[in-house]
Amino acid sequence: MGTPSSRAVNWLKLITILIPAAFLWQLTPPDGLTLPAWHSAVIFVTTIICIVANVLPIGAVGIIGITVFALVRAAGDEKASGAIATALSELNSSLIWLIVVAFMIARGFIKTGLGRRIALQMIRLLGKRTLGLAWGLAVADLILSPAMPSNTARCGGVIYPIADALSRSFDSRPEDASRSKIGTFLIACIGNVNDVTAALFMTGYTGNLLAVKLAANAGVTITWGGWFVAALLPCLVSLIVVPLLVYALVRPTITHTPDAPKLAMSELEKMGPIGKGEWLMMVTIVLLLVLWIFGDALGVDPTTASFVGLSVLLLSGVLTWEDVKSEKGAWDTLIWFAALLMMANQLKKLGFTTWFGNLIGETLGTYLQGTSWIVVLLLLNAAYFYTHYFFASGNAQIAALYAVFLGVGSHLGLPVVPLAFMLAFSSSLYCSLTQYTHARGPILFGAGYVPTGIWWRTGFVVSLVNQAIFMSVGLAWWKVLGLY
Repeated sequence: MGTPSSRAVNWLKLITILIPAAFLWQLTPPDGLTLPAWHSAVIFVTTIICIVANVLPIGAVGIIGITVFALVRAAGDEKASGAIATALSELNSSLIWLIVVAFMIARGFIKTGLGRRIALQMIRLLGKRTLGLAWGLAVADLILSPAMPSNTARCGGVIYPIADALSRSFDSRPEDASRSKIGTFLIACIGNVNDVTAALFMTGYTGNLLAVKLAANAGVTITWGGWFVAALLPCLVSLIVVPLLVYALVRPTITHTPDAPKLAMSELEKMGPIGKGEWLMMVTIVLLLVLWIFGDALGVDPTTASFVGLSVLLLSGVLTWEDVKSEKGAWDTLIWFAALLMMANQLKKLGFTTWFGNLIGETLGTYLQGTSWIVVLLLLNAAYFYTHYFFASGNAQIAALYAVFLGVGSHLGLPVVPLAFMLAFSSSLYCSLTQYTHARGPILFGAGYVPTGIWWRTGFVVSLVNQAIFMSVGLAWWKVLGLY
């Protein structure tokens, strides 16, 4: 979200949001909708708007949303006990616990220093040129991404500090024009690359798992391996192209960095040899990847695999129970994810998602009749993608619109599997459009290296190229895989 974790409620915004919500609550539902479906939709939309408007931190909004949903029995439960059971129903979701546990596992990268060591090694190997530095940081992000579902922690907590130190080592500072030497390019690049690494793995970004759950509601089952194979080719193309594109858009004045590998070596020497904790962390990650990729054959559920990984780290002493308790991002995610997923599932169960998707689909169908499904997919995906300008949270948009756009496309006759994947991947790729559309944005933008104009221009151009890659390379790859 990019907002402080603790602050007072913004009462003016809250009241401004609640007044129209109260009015909508009193209206008669449109034809085809039951009263519970209408009331659930009103609470859901109100919750999303409160998140976007930063009325309170997202976890607090989630708690209040669950409370209101149970108190007014929005889903139509007859008894109070049934209402609260419905409101809390997604707290036992295996996908939510996969995210929570993966957050805790990811802490091991930072605690042991393994994440930093990997990034420094990439700079040592690839850092003789400025573009090589960017690719070195991209490879480090790529290596960390399968087991770090917080792309904010991955980019902002591991990659950014190294990019900042590199920039300053070349006398490129955020407070003056020297930023253009190398700092602006590196910071703009790591953010846009982080979107691609988030799209490559189902566990590379929390929003991916929300999209997977919503896709399952629509009858599309996506496994960890299935996601990775579908994303592999278009994401690899994007990982090659994006640094080159940002390099052209944000041309650094320093293009050769012969001292960067020396700096990396110096930092690696300070870290010393690989420690026991780092070795244990590497073994755990390999174990996790094996269980996630071959889980079906081994009879191990992905969430169970994540618990195995966390248990290994606890038993080996890499993580302590205090580490687990202090992982605020994980517990925060548990609450708001459960709230949004519960409401989204109730909208599906009560028929609102299908009704709304058919309504929009029928309207669009009159204008798009006879149009190639690929063109319709392009238009739908672009509409979904650029709606992100109006959201301050990628997860909030996924919760609000993913199922709706999936339903619209299905109604228009689009192949549902490539549609589900395209929308899911776009939910990662749109995160760098502006500095406020993802929690990572305020960290990178707040550093001062990237002016607003450069950020917006770069984010928009990169978004066009990424969509072109996924609409061409992606669709061709999915055809080869037999997904449509």
